[in-house]
Amino acid sequence: MSKIVLVTGATSGFGKATAEIFASNKHNVIITGRRKERLDELKNELEQKYGIKVYSLSFDVRNREEAFSSINSLPQEWRAIDVLVNNAGLAAGRDHFDDASMEDWENMLDTNVKGLLYVTKAVLPFMTERKKGHIINLGSTAAKEVYEKGNVYCATKHAVDALSQSMRIDLLKHKIKVTAIHPGAAETEFSMVRFKGDKAQADKIYEGYQPLSAEDVANVIYYTTSLPEHVCINDLVLTCLAQANSFYTHK
Repeated sequence: MSKIVLVTGATSGFGKATAEIFASNKHNVIITGRRKERLDELKNELEQKYGIKVYSLSFDVRNREEAFSSINSLPQEWRAIDVLVNNAGLAAGRDHFDDASMEDWENMLDTNVKGLLYVTKAVLPFMTERKKGHIINLGSTAAKEVYEKGNVYCATKHAVDALSQSMRIDLLKHKIKVTAIHPGAAETEFSMVRFKGDKAQADKIYEGYQPLSAEDVANVIYYTTSLPEHVCINDLVLTCLAQANSFYTHK
């Protein structure tokens, strides 16, 4: 049966790959992001390639009014959202706590925590009304451990972990599944954003081993939604073969 799947941060990385895997399995998708041109390109590509319907919403998850007004503007036929993938997120900078930029901190808190809260709160009425839905929150191995120069990024992903656990408890009465997925090192735009466009520094992170790809993570996201109605994966950590956790990588 075809589902409606909303993916935040769909213009690149995990989000784009996730939209594609759902579309390739004949599900209709709502794609969101700040870069409207990329959303338009992806919409046309998915519709032509897979023969499904795509609805795009261009807004910034950090802006509460934008998030709510955009989601509330969905036509009636798009409101029966079966799966919400809270993918929008970023790491900004990698500095010791005493040297770190407070602007970077605020950007990460606003995107990774508040943005996830705004979008989820806006979408939830569509799910609670139907007593059905699946929320997938993208965390990180940084949600499970803290590493040097990770400070606020790690804090935001710990928050995603805690929020996922509390959502799972609070939404039991509505029969809504909540899954937190925590990827390790993955080669996407992530490091380019973190190191503010320094490609050499970003590439160095992945030297000597094969990291996860966006498609690897998207495959896992899709898998968690393909299980029987009574089965819910609450928490899942995945890394590439070469990485055991944030500290141990074999190169």
